Parts: sequence; C-alpha cells; structure tokens
Amino acid sequence: MGIKDQFQDKAQEIQDRAKKAMGNAKDEASERASRSREGSPEAKERAQREARERMDRGERDRDA
Repeated sequence: MGIKDQFQDKAQEIQDRAKKAMGNAKDEASERASRSREGSPEAKERAQREARERMDRGERDRDA
C-alpha cells in the first residue's frame, strides 16, 4: 500500500466520521425540537392557567 492510498484511506475515514457526527447532531436537534413542540405537562398546565387568568381579568375589566 502506497502513501497515496494511506492518505486516501485516512481521508475517507475522516469523511465518514464527519458524516456520522453530522447525522448524530441532526438527530439530536430533531429530538430536541420534538420535545419542545410536545412541551412538558407542567408547561402546558401553566399556559392553560395563565390563559384562564387573562380571560378572567378581561371579563372583570368589561364588567367594571
């Protein structure tokens, strides 16, 4: 095996590792995005409570 072949093999290995790392990063980002879209139950409950409070304040303001 010549030096040229060794460099080509090493270059291919590095390229494969880079592609794998990029794929892993994309998978992680996709998973984080999915989790944030789903939201935690606590966050959903807090958002619903805040929405109810805003509606209640709006009704009180109209009645006054």
